[in-house]
Amino acid sequence: MRHLWEKLCALPHRGSATACEALAARKLKAYLEQTSPRTAEDPEYQVEVQPFMAPRSYGPELILISLLLALGGWLGLWWLALVGALGFWAHFSGWWVPWRKLFDRYPSQNVLAQTGQGRKTLALMAHYDTAKTFFLYHPKRVRFFRHNFLINAALATLLPLGALWTGVSQLLGLYFLVQAVLLALRELGAPYVNGANDNATGVAVAVALFEELRRDPLPDHRVVLALTGSEEVGAKGAEFLVRSGRIPPDALVLNIDNVGQGELFYATGEGMLIYHAYRGALLERAKATPGAQPLAYRLAYFDTRPFAARKIPCLTLIRLKNGIPPNWHWPTDRPDGVDWEAVQETLFYARTLVRQLV
Repeated sequence: MRHLWEKLCALPHRGSATACEALAARKLKAYLEQTSPRTAEDPEYQVEVQPFMAPRSYGPELILISLLLALGGWLGLWWLALVGALGFWAHFSGWWVPWRKLFDRYPSQNVLAQTGQGRKTLALMAHYDTAKTFFLYHPKRVRFFRHNFLINAALATLLPLGALWTGVSQLLGLYFLVQAVLLALRELGAPYVNGANDNATGVAVAVALFEELRRDPLPDHRVVLALTGSEEVGAKGAEFLVRSGRIPPDALVLNIDNVGQGELFYATGEGMLIYHAYRGALLERAKATPGAQPLAYRLAYFDTRPFAARKIPCLTLIRLKNGIPPNWHWPTDRPDGVDWEAVQETLFYARTLVRQLV
């Protein structure tokens, strides 16, 4: 498990839909093929890459949305502000928008493996891409991330109505214009982070658990390992995976994200704007298993978002420190910021949950 984590961290970053993300995918595929080759005892075992298109950053789409809100407010055009407000809600809720293909222009990929046979499906999921940083993720500001988001959400939602009052609408239009400029500066100069915690730790745990279940199968279960790309730009890999039909609607999905430091939590649901409560056997087992605390996650989104929105049973494990993932989207997210004992304890907890499914 640690060897794989070190291989991922050796890359400078794994930015969504970049060449480094593609290189990480090749390393993951090679690792799974070399360490766990197909055997006569496990003829179902296979490793594959699932390609799709994604953006390299969420910035360009948010710049467009901010400009729509800015122009709608400055010009007093309520309908243009409404388009911007709907775009804001769609972006943070994972809804389809007509301009999606303008931004989903770069190749990305999921790395999939499966083992075992049975009527039931267990999917182990972790994203391997990393994010660009932004000034809001600075350690002195990140604790206010949710507050800043809610302010933006409220102003974007109210702007179509505010566009009827010239003074108010122009002030709000200026606010979103400044936001567009800040996002543009981010695109020009912000680096991708290494992602030792977010989410090389989750990948290491998911792969280790998958390999254990291959050696010691879960009765009557097909186990799918889904290492997703482009999570940081809208859960694009997970969205493509669920649309592909590779994960049946009655599957159990266990997602692992940011587990290298802090206190362990199991999410009971998620949603930055619209909240999706989790359901299913994994959640029920987590409620009865000591070692993790329940959490209604509203800070950001997980790869489970498209599954939870479709009522597919799922659960996410995450570690937080003072309510925030340690070194979240900041250049300090490097190997020396990971507590390996926390990673091993997460594997133990995940193993305990999964073994209770029989």
